[in-house]
Amino acid sequence: MSDIHGCYDEFMTMLDKINFSDSDSLILAGDYIDRGEQSFEMLKWIENCPKNVTLLRGNHEEKFSEYAELMLMLDRDEALGTVLNSNADTSALYDSVLYFLDRNSAGYMEFDYYGTVNTLINGYKATLYDLCKWSDIFQKMPYFKKLDINGRTCVVVHAGYTEEFDKGKDGFESVEEFYLYARGRGLSGGIRRGMVIAGHTPTIAQKKFAYNSGNVFRHYDEQKDCIFYDIDCGCVFKSKNSDAKLACIRLEDEEIFYV
Repeated sequence: MSDIHGCYDEFMTMLDKINFSDSDSLILAGDYIDRGEQSFEMLKWIENCPKNVTLLRGNHEEKFSEYAELMLMLDRDEALGTVLNSNADTSALYDSVLYFLDRNSAGYMEFDYYGTVNTLINGYKATLYDLCKWSDIFQKMPYFKKLDINGRTCVVVHAGYTEEFDKGKDGFESVEEFYLYARGRGLSGGIRRGMVIAGHTPTIAQKKFAYNSGNVFRHYDEQKDCIFYDIDCGCVFKSKNSDAKLACIRLEDEEIFYV
């Protein structure tokens, strides 16, 4: 699965639907938070997720870690003395970051773009300690998972995968950025005689390469003999788009499940 985006209830429903058990291996391809209303529930689940679950990093987890780091940096540089386990201090630090960015005309710097950090602090009494704890979990997540499926090398990644990264050609500063942000270019990557399972680009997004009316998108690259799946079916947009749903693909036989 990929791109749960705070849709905790749908995620739990999917686990029931696929009869997820200790004998299974589940790979989640990033973007667990933001946009949806249950990011806190997802974070608490991630804290104690089963050992047979592989958590991969998405671009929203990367951004969350950047926000936490910015808060720590301001606290240190301005000697604010924030008490790590104080919600009141953490709320004040959050406001200080906003003030600092505005005062220094640094509003172009994205900070808490989706308001998730604010909601965690003011709605769930999260502290700087909690934010750093979740950030540390995110930073330990690998970018991709590689495994053998029916004789094919299968790579699960958030956005795109390539083994021939070219900084100038691919338009990203690093291959890690490619893993997190590639969209149409994900198809130009791939792996020979392999399979790439990714999300990041909702298949409800018209005029995008992976548009498929909210169903899982499949593409076959004959030259590389590579199968590419986009499994982000835009679940978090269900209230605005009736095609949106959460998807899960079973790698052994490529059967797809929807919630």
